[in-house]
Amino acid sequence: MRLGRKAFWTGMVVSALGLVVLLEVAAFAQAQSSTSAATSNEDAFAVNKKLGRGVNVIGYDPLWRDRSRARFRPEFFRMIREVGFNHVRINLHPFRDNPKRGEDPAGLREEYLRTLDWAVDEALKAGLMVVLDFHEFQALGKDLAGNKDRFLACWEVIARRQQHRPPEVLFELLNEPNTAVTPEAWNQLLREALAIVRRTNPTRMVVIGPAQWNNIAALDQLSLPEDPNIIVTIHYYSPFEFTHQGAAFAGRADKVGIRWGSERDKQAVVADFDRAQAWAEKHRRPLYLGEFGVYDRAPQEDRVAWLSFVTAEAEKRGWSWAYWQFDGDFIVFDVKTGRWIEPILNAILRRQ
Repeated sequence: MRLGRKAFWTGMVVSALGLVVLLEVAAFAQAQSSTSAATSNEDAFAVNKKLGRGVNVIGYDPLWRDRSRARFRPEFFRMIREVGFNHVRINLHPFRDNPKRGEDPAGLREEYLRTLDWAVDEALKAGLMVVLDFHEFQALGKDLAGNKDRFLACWEVIARRQQHRPPEVLFELLNEPNTAVTPEAWNQLLREALAIVRRTNPTRMVVIGPAQWNNIAALDQLSLPEDPNIIVTIHYYSPFEFTHQGAAFAGRADKVGIRWGSERDKQAVVADFDRAQAWAEKHRRPLYLGEFGVYDRAPQEDRVAWLSFVTAEAEKRGWSWAYWQFDGDFIVFDVKTGRWIEPILNAILRRQ
């Protein structure tokens, strides 16, 4: 009987010790899985500085529907880093690329999510930071009520799926809120989306811009929650008649030959950027110029001058930026030839 009691108490001690070990292992695992949250407490201004220079990629690449049809190749991430960029802004179209929603609130195919994982993996492997940009601005702009629930459901899935990523991965809640997503509606919607993200990514840096197409003029209408892990984004395509000349999608197919580069032109950019900087300083938020560019039918000399001036003025104020875009109409890289468009690359990186 004594032996039985001894064995009993020995078993209890062993069990207790085992429980302690298990708790310690669980705590360690939790700490490991929360690494991104712990290390992303870095100041938003410091993270924004690390973002530095970037380029928008693969938003309109067929790889999202079928990887075998991809234009963008894995080695392009390494090339982007080697040429001098610090990050990529990956444009996501979850609605467009997952048309058969079914009963799932988000309706994201597993293949789509694996492609997203691949893109983030390859970018990080190349030494690039990543901004995951929810680019369904047209669908939400046309029908906010009909798309709101799916928008929030998509963020729940994406945030949960990417929660263990390092702090070099940032989330951008919505590209260019517009039309139905009024400033008032956006101020409410961004809070709902941010709350969903924060359930699984409590301290990840999140990028949020103003309504009216991320326009500098709409910054005063942007209302943000008291969350220190936010970087504010703006877009810049002014003057529109110059930057979008020749663009059929903008109704300007036959409007070409518009010049830029006078002192008056430059001062208009300075005034716009000074306005944005004044807002940033007042609200103590870092600024990210998430899109800017000139359509490739503009006069080359003026296109180069505008790009060089805009990037110089952005960096002078400590902003990070992402050029629109890698390939496509505002092209900086020719996928067919595998070569950079040197005048444009040199202009945005301001290389001689």
